Amino acid sequence: QVQLVESGGGLVQAGGSLRLSCAASGRTFSTLNMAWFRQAPGKEREFLGGINWSGGSTGYAGSVKGRFTISRDNTKNTVYLQMNSLKPEDTAVYYCAAGNSGITSISSFPYWGQGTQVTVSS
Repeated sequence: QVQLVESGGGLVQAGGSLRLSCAASGRTFSTLNMAWFRQAPGKEREFLGGINWSGGSTGYAGSVKGRFTISRDNTKNTVYLQMNSLKPEDTAVYYCAAGNSGITSISSFPYWGQGTQVTVSS
């Protein structure tokens, strides 16, 4: 089993930045692929960015590429999502996820955190 705990969400004005963190425990973090997703009210959960176990490969959704950056620190068992130039439409609950196959498909991630709310005001 893998336990994931997100933090760093909050309220920010449009154009601002936030950095989300996700701390993992329960399995060797450095063997896990990680990703960030989000879900806005009434919408499906959306892939944002994924990173492989070593950090050597990343992938992003087109809607956030160039604004969001995923990274990881295997010494701290933590994955991050740096979000810049935030827009009101980025408002959602943000989730981190862990798995062992692939870095972009929701079906690749059996382990999920509880989510952290991000609200971007206009």
